[in-house]
Amino acid sequence: IAALLRRYQLLFYPKDGSVEMFDVKNQRTFLRRTKYDELHQEDLFVGNRVNVFSRQLDLIGYGDQYTGNKLGSKKERTLAMIKPDAVNKMGDILQMINDANLILTKAKMTKLTWKQAADFYTEHQTKSFFHNLVQFMTSGPVVAMELMGDEAVSVWRRILGPTDSGVARKEAPPSLRAQFGTDGTRNAGHGSDSLASAARELEFFFPSTAGHGPANTANCTDCACCVIKPHAISEALTGKILHSISAAGFEISALQMFNMDRANAEEFLEVYKGVVTEYPNMVAELCSGPCMALEIRGTDAPKTFREFCGPADPEIARHLRPDSLRALYGKTKVQNAVHCTDLPEDGILEVHTYWHLIHPHISISE
Repeated sequence: IAALLRRYQLLFYPKDGSVEMFDVKNQRTFLRRTKYDELHQEDLFVGNRVNVFSRQLDLIGYGDQYTGNKLGSKKERTLAMIKPDAVNKMGDILQMINDANLILTKAKMTKLTWKQAADFYTEHQTKSFFHNLVQFMTSGPVVAMELMGDEAVSVWRRILGPTDSGVARKEAPPSLRAQFGTDGTRNAGHGSDSLASAARELEFFFPSTAGHGPANTANCTDCACCVIKPHAISEALTGKILHSISAAGFEISALQMFNMDRANAEEFLEVYKGVVTEYPNMVAELCSGPCMALEIRGTDAPKTFREFCGPADPEIARHLRPDSLRALYGKTKVQNAVHCTDLPEDGILEVHTYWHLIHPHISISE
């Protein structure tokens, strides 16, 4: 309630999956070594948020040099961008990213202005293709992402394949550009070419200082809100869920990853307080790690999309609506893969809450 920030040392024992916590300020054991199945070694990287016995912990550094060398020495961050011609394939692309053991840590759908696109590609300003490139990059939404993993810069470029999609089809048929690109400009994706470029390009889309970078694409009209829950993201189901949504004929008109704090999660889910017994657990789940908010558009979106999500309990969903999102990807009534707008009049309100209220003031507590 007080949102106090405390520093702990977290010890993780891979042999038996147990954890221990040490209170740095008071110099005493905070949690004795205890088995905890919800935490995995791949979750342990600087910048991630993990949940240990309902406590939100932000990982801000490695505890000693040995751990840093073992876990962090090859870790890189790179910018990946899905270009306008492949945004409708983002589910498949996220699956390719996951299959390559890269972790999606930030994501935002945006529509670049002419100036933003020209600034982003400033090094190509003197090239003959510059005008066509900027025109193409401003022709529709793009999805900017931060990917993290061992040698992420070169791994993502290998997934992309050669710049020219025609060459990619000959030399690297499984690559992203071979599958979804058309030519050298309309080539489905972009990737930073070095760590220095990655740092600059990530700062462009996800500024660490003031401002939020290019605006998101939420238009808050005739829409439903869908939130892919943290458990589904950590189970690498994001790509499959996005693919299912697109395949069912819904338009994903905005997308952004968020880390919610408890106060925001409680406010967002307030309509369920005192109505469903799972409310406290629903709040705990929503702020247990990164979630992905989507604005969904389609005919009578709140009603039809809610039907597509299926009953809140995945077991019931598997009997009544076997093709629904919760039947396919849910585990329990709380970890049921997605939150969706329940009442038609709440669609615009929920989208507005995510994109206009939560985003500017995201705070992290624990």
